[in-house]
Amino acid sequence: MKNAQCKKCLNKFEEKKIFTIQQFQYTKEPPYKWTLEFFKLLEIGEWDSFCENCLMDYSKILNNVWKNDT
Repeated sequence: MKNAQCKKCLNKFEEKKIFTIQQFQYTKEPPYKWTLEFFKLLEIGEWDSFCENCLMDYSKILNNVWKNDT
């Protein structure tokens, strides 16, 4: 049953395929605290749901900003 919705593309998907920005707490860089602040500027919270494709898009943006900010 598709009852979850991606905050970015608004597509519906199955709850078991939900991704959140909490996925980034397992990366070495950037630090998770920095990641939270970055997403806060985009008005994205820790528990907002995303499909895999949209989260991967945000991951690329996050990494590019991190590299240019350090």
